Amino acid sequence: MHMLERELIEYLENFVSARRVKLFDKVLSDRTKYITVVLEDIFQPHNASAVLRTCDCLGIQEVNIIENRNEYNVNPDVALGSDKWLTLVKYRGKGNNTYEAYKNLRSRGYRIVATSLHERKAVSLDKFDLGKGPAALVFGTEMHGLSKQAIEWADEYLKIPMYGFTESYNISVSAAIIIYELLAKLRKSGLSWHLKEEDKTALKLNWLRNTIKKPELLEKKFMLMKNSRK
Repeated sequence: MHMLERELIEYLENFVSARRVKLFDKVLSDRTKYITVVLEDIFQPHNASAVLRTCDCLGIQEVNIIENRNEYNVNPDVALGSDKWLTLVKYRGKGNNTYEAYKNLRSRGYRIVATSLHERKAVSLDKFDLGKGPAALVFGTEMHGLSKQAIEWADEYLKIPMYGFTESYNISVSAAIIIYELLAKLRKSGLSWHLKEEDKTALKLNWLRNTIKKPELLEKKFMLMKNSRK
C-alpha cells in the first residue's frame, strides 16, 4: 500500500506547482507529533481557530478535540485554512469523552500534561522536561479551565509563570506561549521528534487531495492506468 501511495503522490504532483510540492516537503520536515495538543470543550470559535492557526504555524501536526458539552467550531476568518493541514481527532458522542481521549493518547505513548495554574504539582513552563517522552498538552474552556476529571486523570501538570495581578491568560494566548516555548526547546534537543516516513507519506497525499480540484477523478484515472499495465 505504501508503494501505491508513493506512486499516487508522484502522479498527483504533476497537477500542482513545483513550488507547492517543495513547500509541502519543507513543512513536513518541520512537523512533529512528539507534542500533541488536546482541547477540552473549547466553544468560542475565535479561540478555537486561533489555537489551530498557532499549531500549524509552529509545527504541531495533531490536535485532539474533546466535545463533552460544547461543539468545537472553526472560524474561517481566524483559522485561515489551517484546519485543512492539521490532523484533527475528535472525541464526541460518549458518556465521558475526556476519558476516551486520555485512554487513546496513553495507548499511543503520550503522557497527559494538564495545563493548570492552580494545581500544586504543576511544573513551571521553563522547567518542563521534554526528555521524559511524548506529551499531550491539555487546555480547557475559556471560563472554567479544565474539568475536574481532566485534571485528576492527568499524569503531569504544567503552568506558565505569572508576574501580574490577572490570574490567567486567554486560552489561545496560553496555548501559543506554551507551544512556542516547548517547540523551540524541542528543535534544539537531540530528541527524535520528526514525523515518521509513513506519516509524511499519508499527510502529503492528503494535502495534495486538499489542493487539487476534484482529486477523485484524477485518482480514478491513475488506477485505470495502473490496472491497464497489469
